[in-house]
Amino acid sequence: MKPPLRKFLLTAHITFSVGWLGAVAAFLILAIAGLSSQNDKTMRAAYVAMDLIGWFVIVPCSLITLVIGIVQSLGTKWGLLRHYWVLIKFLLTVGATVLLLLHMNATSRLASAAADISSNLELLPFASSSFLMPLPPYWYC
Repeated sequence: MKPPLRKFLLTAHITFSVGWLGAVAAFLILAIAGLSSQNDKTMRAAYVAMDLIGWFVIVPCSLITLVIGIVQSLGTKWGLLRHYWVLIKFLLTVGATVLLLLHMNATSRLASAAADISSNLELLPFASSSFLMPLPPYWYC
């Protein structure tokens, strides 16, 4: 891989990894607001916003980070299996992305219930899991 392309991919990889982390921070703030709010409208809006941030920011950032990481590892001297730490990064990213996709289904159900004005919002079991799943493996970016 030529240096300009390698540098561009590295910059994109870091940008999307940091974007993933920032979007998760926003997601967690909304989850806290939804769980702690006494205002019904605030709670409903937080859960709908969590669904939008999840599907339109967090999921794309995680997938783009994964794809760029694979391209970088296969196109440079580091390789995907040559160094243990590259493989660990890859497995952590795949695991976090799979958990994120599984969690987003629950988040979508939560947002659908929140958007339904007639529902009583028995959402605590769903909402409490919002703190756990969308976290990226940012510690190795």
